[in-house]
Amino acid sequence: MMRPDPEQAFRQTGWPGLRARLFHLYFVLRRPMTLGVRGLIHDRTSNSVFLIRHTYVPGWQLPGGGVELGETMIEALARELSEEGNIALTAPPVLKSMHFNRRASRRDHVGLYLVEQFNQTAPKLPDREIAAAGFFPLDRLPEATTPATLRRVAENFSGAAASPFW
Repeated sequence: MMRPDPEQAFRQTGWPGLRARLFHLYFVLRRPMTLGVRGLIHDRTSNSVFLIRHTYVPGWQLPGGGVELGETMIEALARELSEEGNIALTAPPVLKSMHFNRRASRRDHVGLYLVEQFNQTAPKLPDREIAAAGFFPLDRLPEATTPATLRRVAENFSGAAASPFW
């Protein structure tokens, strides 16, 4: 038996619905925004985090990427973790913070999720996108770890205040 959609009662139809969609289209064209997700994959047993190094940008960083049209943030995170690390979520991740990524563009925002319940189906081998990947102890992160990654680690494991900026 199919459950009724509780959101259905709030959907506008007819002229009000068309007007709402036109306003939405106007704002998308006028003020487009991009949204991304990153996963802070923490292995409690080894007190280590999973980092990747892309083939096209320098530095070690957290896995993640853009949220596609029609995709939730958690769906995007699950897809990116699978692609970039052979990592599967085994429980819902925890949204820890949202950041404005002004270094990328004036319209980019990133949601950071803490993932502590996961399985890695196989070690991630290098490919066209990922040059290297692996788990690193929190007290021995690679020298070329990006500043944003270091900030996210400090915010989540050392009590540093979360910055609004990536």
